[in-house]
Amino acid sequence: MANNEDDAQIEVEESTSEIKTKKHDSGARDLEKVTDYVEEKEISAQSIGDAMKAMSDRKTKERAKKQERERELAKVKINKEDVDLIVAEMEITRQIAERTLREHNGDVVEALVALTN
Repeated sequence: MANNEDDAQIEVEESTSEIKTKKHDSGARDLEKVTDYVEEKEISAQSIGDAMKAMSDRKTKERAKKQERERELAKVKINKEDVDLIVAEMEITRQIAERTLREHNGDVVEALVALTN
């Protein structure tokens, strides 16, 4: 009888062990899927270098465009009286008044309208 009980005990332990193994294998497969996915998403040094170069090129173009715009604005002729009028009326700094006048090609009315809006 003791032998039958031992055999039954061993069978229960084996079936429990099989269930645990299956559960473990399932979890291991799920973990493997996750790690495979993450490994595929790793970024290469070449990709990082390309992205950095693209950002640098874009910033360089933006700076060049901004400098060109500043050169164009510097070419616009403005009257000192117009600047004085805008400074007095709008109570703003001389630099802002000059910039606004240049942006509107020296037209006082357009500059004042832009400052009020």
